[in-house]
Amino acid sequence: MSQQPVQAVSGRLVFLIKSAYWIALLIIAAMALASFILLQQMMTAQQHDKALLDIVSTQKTLSQRIVFLAGAAETSSRDKQPALVASLKDATNLFEANYDLLLAQTGVNQEATARINPGSIEDVLFSKPFHLDYFTVSLTANGRRLVSAFETVLNIGPAGQGYKGGNGNVPLDASVANATLSGYAELGKRLGEQANVRSQNLLDLHRKLFFATLGVLVMVALFIFRPMSNAILRKTHELVDARNSMAFIAVHDGLTGLHNRSFLTDHFDTLIKGAKRRRERIAVIQFDLDRFKQINDTLGHAAGDYVLVVTAQRMRDSCRASDLCVRLGGDEFVMVLNGAGTTQDIDMLATRILANINEPVVFQGVTIFPGASAGIAVYPVDADNAQDLMVHADLALYCAKKQGGGAFSFFSEELRRELENRKQLEQDIRVAIAEKAFQVYFQPQVSLTDGRITGVEALVRWQHPTRGMISPGEFIPIAEKCGYMSGVGRIVITKAISEAAEWYRAGIAFGRLAVNVSGGELREIDFDAFLFDTLERAGLPPQKLSLEIVESVILDDEKTGIAAKLRHIRAAGVHLELDDFGTGYASLSHVNPNEIDRLKIDRRFVQRINENGDNSKIVRAITELARGLGISIVAEGAETEAELNSLMAIGCDQVQGYSIAFPMPQEQARKWLESRRQAPQKLKVVQGHIA
Repeated sequence: MSQQPVQAVSGRLVFLIKSAYWIALLIIAAMALASFILLQQMMTAQQHDKALLDIVSTQKTLSQRIVFLAGAAETSSRDKQPALVASLKDATNLFEANYDLLLAQTGVNQEATARINPGSIEDVLFSKPFHLDYFTVSLTANGRRLVSAFETVLNIGPAGQGYKGGNGNVPLDASVANATLSGYAELGKRLGEQANVRSQNLLDLHRKLFFATLGVLVMVALFIFRPMSNAILRKTHELVDARNSMAFIAVHDGLTGLHNRSFLTDHFDTLIKGAKRRRERIAVIQFDLDRFKQINDTLGHAAGDYVLVVTAQRMRDSCRASDLCVRLGGDEFVMVLNGAGTTQDIDMLATRILANINEPVVFQGVTIFPGASAGIAVYPVDADNAQDLMVHADLALYCAKKQGGGAFSFFSEELRRELENRKQLEQDIRVAIAEKAFQVYFQPQVSLTDGRITGVEALVRWQHPTRGMISPGEFIPIAEKCGYMSGVGRIVITKAISEAAEWYRAGIAFGRLAVNVSGGELREIDFDAFLFDTLERAGLPPQKLSLEIVESVILDDEKTGIAAKLRHIRAAGVHLELDDFGTGYASLSHVNPNEIDRLKIDRRFVQRINENGDNSKIVRAITELARGLGISIVAEGAETEAELNSLMAIGCDQVQGYSIAFPMPQEQARKWLESRRQAPQKLKVVQGHIA
């Protein structure tokens, strides 16, 4: 799964969890708010009912107090009557005010149909047998009239507002008070009953709400929090698994499951210390598949990966649990054998392991023979530290591959001397790059038809200050392995273009200058900028330059940037040549005029072409293919007149080789080119040179 879909799924999950959380929170909050509101209603209703009952209780008391004060005022002496009349007046006013408050708070209506309901408040107030409203009003009115009469008699009331009827005309006795008391008692009873019913209803509703809240909480727990907790738990497990996977990947190879280079680096010293303490040997066996690149190029990367997995499994099956199997990268593997025993034991074990690895591999019906070579270094015989052991095993592997592959080689004193020589050569290469000590030799390419010079190939040479001329076959592999080839290549390109520019300005015909470039050079970000800048500074037109690349370079995936860079370079006018054609595994789809301007047939097909019918057929097929596609062709390695004649008969017109001219330094090459201005029409080999 790509990074973007993973992030989208993670984002959706986080959104769902947040949404579920907030929905659950809102539901719980709503239920809590409803419970709070209902509780508030219950408390308000209880307070309201309590207030009504308090009023009713007060009215019962006041009804008796009014009658009592009225009787006391009538029988008391004149000096005590004013105080009793004032108390009667206050009691009457409070009685009336309480009744008005009672009517307001109960909301009764004399015209309402509830008055015919025997259980209603209206029935007590407005219907018989209680007629509480009538008795309350009567008691209030009579109390007021009695107070007014007393105020008139005692001359203590407002002037001109007294009651003129006299005390005897005011009916205020115990019967009225008792009727009023009886009515209020019944009213209190009914108010209490209604309050109880209302409280019970609210309690029932609150109980239902409580159980509903519990149900909602259970539903939330089951359908929201449980899935959410499961999702969180699942994601937690995924995070733990991811952490464990990251920890595993940090020390293991993702394809084969073997330990990786990082693990080996971290633990190798520990293994050596343990072996030193136990006085044991450790054998380091470094493996390399001989035909892995061919498998990738011909059958695809899936087949290559399958071969690597099978190789790793065979390594596991061939060693003990205490041994360490490591994939360094690509098709390079290492086995570290603890308690390796004697050299004979290691030899027998390596033979068995290599035989197991070299067994054929069947992939999708195709039988693959990957082949493997191995190099062995032993602690403490060959080295006493991890780094030197790895270097020595690698050098022994290189020796085994030079011998043809499919076998193994032990590190030896001879290899040690070779290693020292190699280290010195690496250092000398660095110095030579800094001093630009590499020289450029030129080898012409000519037409067999008219002797015309069609091109000149630039070849690197190195005159060592103490060792003399060192063969490119000796120092180029070391430079490539150490990452110095780019520096060497830029020196060669700069010097070759500078010399060719001088020929161009002098009017010397040389066709095109051909320079070899490696994949490592092309992968450098600024290579095309460097090339164009060098051409511009030297004054050589891009059309006078060809870059020779091998088939493995053109097979590089677009992701490396090489394909786009080659298109950019070719679009600027620089020609591209496919070197050593026929020895690699390039697809014919890459051999077309849109990508390649010329093919160079490898020398192994040219040498003895006059005697080898198969080589003749191969060269003829390549020539006809190139001619049909409109691509020019040159054969390299022609050394005899018979080979030249065979190439001429086949139709391969352009040749390069010792039969034409040996690689020459720039001064000699310039003289050779100048001497060929009036080239003969027929080429003839004389003592290794054309006359």
